Amino acid sequence: MQKDQRQINPVVRVGIMTVPSVRLNLNGLYEVGENCVRVTGPLEAYSADGCVVAGDLSATSLSFRPLDSSCTADVEDVTIGVNFHWERKERQTFAGTITLKAVDGMVLLINEIDVEEYLRSVISSEMSATSSAPLLRAHAVISRSWLLAQIYRDLRHDGVADSDADSAVDSPDCLIKWYDHDDHTLFDVCADDHCQRYQGVSRITSSEVDAAIAETRGLVLMENDRICDARFSKCCGGVMEEFQNCWEPRRHSYLVARRDVAVDPSCVPDLRVERNAVEWITSRPDAFCDTTDPAVLSQVLNNYDQETTDFYRWTVSYRADELGRLIASRSGIDFGDILDLTPLSRGTSGRITRLRITGTLKSMIVGKELEIRRWLSATHLYSSAFVVEKEEGDSVESARFILRGAGWGHGVGLCQIGAAVMGAQGYGYAEILAHYFPASNLQKLYH
Repeated sequence: MQKDQRQINPVVRVGIMTVPSVRLNLNGLYEVGENCVRVTGPLEAYSADGCVVAGDLSATSLSFRPLDSSCTADVEDVTIGVNFHWERKERQTFAGTITLKAVDGMVLLINEIDVEEYLRSVISSEMSATSSAPLLRAHAVISRSWLLAQIYRDLRHDGVADSDADSAVDSPDCLIKWYDHDDHTLFDVCADDHCQRYQGVSRITSSEVDAAIAETRGLVLMENDRICDARFSKCCGGVMEEFQNCWEPRRHSYLVARRDVAVDPSCVPDLRVERNAVEWITSRPDAFCDTTDPAVLSQVLNNYDQETTDFYRWTVSYRADELGRLIASRSGIDFGDILDLTPLSRGTSGRITRLRITGTLKSMIVGKELEIRRWLSATHLYSSAFVVEKEEGDSVESARFILRGAGWGHGVGLCQIGAAVMGAQGYGYAEILAHYFPASNLQKLYH
């Protein structure tokens, strides 16, 4: 893509859901197909013989294009928080073009929308629309940066290949896996936490969000002449994780280990060393993100996120037989009763990147951080920054494993709760971005 073409407002294709059938209500007139058939009102679509069927319409792909900007489409039963503890279905409303594709006997719904309109929803979906102005502006910049880094891959800084970082491994004794944007081939990004939470115009609730988007329009984080692959999570737990420990083996100079503190954030204990990680996680070091202030937390946590209160330091406990059944249901592998959980390697925030699970029937290594979190919880463990304590029981199956952990999410890049605290303490959005993304600078990509 040539630079002068990037002055035009970019458009993003968001994968909303893949379902056997979908119910829509088109509010206003839409055109569909090469013949520009006009449709409005309720519509149900399903997949049959490789086509999407919607009333009299049938094709491998149907795109419903709004005739004016006031048109919206209501979509029933959109799942949010997929596989997380807040998972639920909602009715959501979308502006822009709605495309239905037949994919493997299912209907894939894609929303094509202007990037700046997309960001209005993301900022309100990822946090409270009444967050402080510095936090909203900082989040607008990183959300835009991450999104455009995915769309304009020729402008993204791909980092430096790290030969020491884990590559993907899938063998009987070891599974090292990560999940990223490249999983998507039919659209740019998905609508859930795998990418960024996008919930259509249903979540656009604040003039403050509009102001944050307008003030930062086209503004992104750059390293030299490439867009930063900016990342964020709910709570780093006191130290930021590095990119390569969660995703592909590439180091980025702007996603590095730093303390979430104001003074000397580059002075970080080596949490890759097990004894240091144990001391760190089982204590409560000072950090921006260690807060219980409800006024601050309500800026970041929507209603369903506020169901979680123990994010900075947390504890989970399992019996050995219970844990064995849980891991079997999540991984599809029967370990029997769990005998031991052994951290083999950790990242810069103390997050485990390789964990050995030993059971009465099988022993295996699993990584990276998200796969560990998936296997050790019915939804997702808050983070993989945990230490393991084992209490022996009267039998193998009655032994108990206590996981004491730190943080919520992968911990890479901006810590949303830490940034909320910084905003409340008077830091400007550029200062917040400089804290979480050193070696980056702000540039306007389009007007």
